[in-house]
Amino acid sequence: MSEATDLATRAGDRDPRIGLRAVAALRRLVEQLEAVQVRGARQQGWSWQEIATELGVSRQAVHKKYGRH
Repeated sequence: MSEATDLATRAGDRDPRIGLRAVAALRRLVEQLEAVQVRGARQQGWSWQEIATELGVSRQAVHKKYGRH
């Protein structure tokens, strides 16, 4: 079972402590994955607007978050 699948399962646990910890871990994992994908898109010449469109956010939001990396 992959880490993400395990975390998703634990996020539905009846024990809030287990569920909340899993949600927090999933949030960190998603942030890491997003950063990798944004970096890859920029390396391939994507504009901030193209990335923002795919992420469903504004160009300004994605540039503010990743523009200095």
